[in-house]
Amino acid sequence: MARGGFPGMGGNMGNMMKQMQKMQKKMEEMQKQLQESEVEASAGGGAVTCKVNGKKEVLEIIIDESVVDPEDVEMLQDLVMAAVNEALRKVDEMMESEMRKLTGGMNIPGLF
Repeated sequence: MARGGFPGMGGNMGNMMKQMQKMQKKMEEMQKQLQESEVEASAGGGAVTCKVNGKKEVLEIIIDESVVDPEDVEMLQDLVMAAVNEALRKVDEMMESEMRKLTGGMNIPGLF
Protein backbone atom coordinates (compact mmCIF):
# COMPACT_ATOMS: atom_id res chain seq x y z
CA MET A 1 0.00 0.00 0.00
CA ALA A 2 1.30 3.46 -0.91
CA ARG A 3 2.12 5.94 1.81
CA GLY A 4 -0.69 8.25 2.87
CA GLY A 5 -3.44 6.55 0.94
CA PHE A 6 -4.87 3.53 -0.73
CA PRO A 7 -3.55 2.07 -3.98
CA GLY A 8 -5.22 3.63 -6.99
CA MET A 9 -6.78 6.48 -5.01
CA GLY A 10 -4.47 9.14 -6.43
CA GLY A 11 -4.32 11.21 -3.23
CA ASN A 12 -4.09 10.98 0.47
CA MET A 13 -6.92 10.15 2.80
CA GLY A 14 -6.98 13.63 4.37
CA ASN A 15 -7.75 15.31 1.05
CA MET A 16 -10.41 12.76 0.30
CA MET A 17 -12.07 13.38 3.69
CA LYS A 18 -12.02 17.15 3.08
CA GLN A 19 -13.68 16.63 -0.30
CA MET A 20 -16.34 14.40 1.25
CA GLN A 21 -17.03 17.00 3.95
CA LYS A 22 -17.41 19.71 1.28
CA MET A 23 -19.78 17.47 -0.69
CA GLN A 24 -21.79 16.73 2.46
CA LYS A 25 -22.15 20.45 3.21
CA LYS A 26 -23.24 21.13 -0.38
CA MET A 27 -25.75 18.27 -0.15
CA GLU A 28 -27.23 19.68 3.06
CA GLU A 29 -27.58 23.11 1.44
CA MET A 30 -29.10 21.56 -1.67
CA GLN A 31 -31.60 19.52 0.36
CA LYS A 32 -32.72 22.62 2.25
CA GLN A 33 -33.13 24.52 -1.01
CA LEU A 34 -35.03 21.65 -2.63
CA GLN A 35 -37.37 21.33 0.34
CA GLU A 36 -38.27 24.99 -0.06
CA SER A 37 -38.86 24.57 -3.80
CA GLU A 38 -42.32 24.16 -5.24
CA VAL A 39 -43.50 22.31 -8.33
CA GLU A 40 -46.85 22.39 -10.03
CA ALA A 41 -48.59 19.85 -12.23
CA SER A 42 -52.01 19.65 -13.81
CA ALA A 43 -54.33 17.06 -15.28
CA GLY A 44 -57.27 17.22 -17.63
CA GLY A 45 -55.83 20.07 -19.64
CA GLY A 46 -55.50 22.26 -16.54
CA ALA A 47 -58.82 21.26 -15.00
CA VAL A 48 -57.02 20.18 -11.82
CA THR A 49 -53.73 21.69 -10.69
CA CYS A 50 -51.62 20.54 -7.75
CA LYS A 51 -48.73 22.38 -6.10
CA VAL A 52 -46.23 20.34 -4.03
CA ASN A 53 -43.08 21.33 -2.16
CA GLY A 54 -39.77 19.50 -2.02
CA LYS A 55 -40.86 17.75 1.17
CA LYS A 56 -43.60 16.13 -0.95
CA GLU A 57 -46.30 18.02 0.93
CA VAL A 58 -49.34 19.05 -1.09
CA LEU A 59 -49.60 22.82 -0.76
CA GLU A 60 -52.56 23.55 -2.98
CA ILE A 61 -55.10 21.86 -5.22
CA ILE A 62 -57.06 24.00 -7.66
CA ILE A 63 -60.12 22.52 -9.34
CA ASP A 64 -61.79 24.25 -12.26
CA GLU A 65 -65.53 24.53 -11.58
CA SER A 66 -66.32 23.09 -15.01
CA VAL A 67 -65.13 19.62 -13.95
CA VAL A 68 -67.23 19.49 -10.78
CA ASP A 69 -70.04 17.20 -11.84
CA PRO A 70 -72.00 15.46 -9.06
CA GLU A 71 -72.90 12.78 -11.59
CA ASP A 72 -69.23 11.97 -12.30
CA VAL A 73 -67.31 12.20 -9.05
CA GLU A 74 -64.97 9.41 -10.17
CA MET A 75 -63.60 11.54 -13.02
CA LEU A 76 -62.80 14.37 -10.61
CA GLN A 77 -61.12 11.94 -8.23
CA ASP A 78 -59.04 10.56 -11.10
CA LEU A 79 -58.00 14.07 -12.19
CA VAL A 80 -56.97 15.02 -8.65
CA MET A 81 -54.99 11.80 -8.26
CA ALA A 82 -53.29 12.28 -11.63
CA ALA A 83 -52.31 15.88 -10.83
CA VAL A 84 -50.93 14.95 -7.39
CA ASN A 85 -48.98 11.98 -8.75
CA GLU A 86 -47.51 14.10 -11.55
CA ALA A 87 -46.45 16.81 -9.08
CA LEU A 88 -44.78 14.21 -6.85
CA ARG A 89 -43.01 12.72 -9.89
CA LYS A 90 -41.71 16.20 -10.77
CA VAL A 91 -40.33 16.63 -7.24
CA ASP A 92 -38.47 13.32 -7.59
CA GLU A 93 -37.08 14.38 -10.97
CA MET A 94 -35.98 17.74 -9.56
CA MET A 95 -34.18 16.05 -6.66
CA GLU A 96 -32.48 13.47 -8.90
CA SER A 97 -31.36 16.16 -11.33
CA GLU A 98 -29.84 18.28 -8.58
CA MET A 99 -28.16 15.26 -7.03
CA ARG A 100 -26.57 14.34 -10.38
CA LYS A 101 -25.19 17.88 -10.64
CA LEU A 102 -23.71 17.66 -7.16
CA THR A 103 -22.22 14.18 -7.42
CA GLY A 104 -21.12 14.46 -11.04
CA GLY A 105 -23.30 11.51 -11.95
CA MET A 106 -21.82 9.15 -9.35
CA ASN A 107 -24.37 6.61 -8.19
CA ILE A 108 -24.44 6.97 -4.40
CA PRO A 109 -27.40 4.96 -3.06
CA GLY A 110 -29.34 6.22 -0.06
CA LEU A 111 -28.60 9.92 -0.42
CA PHE A 112 -32.31 10.76 -0.63
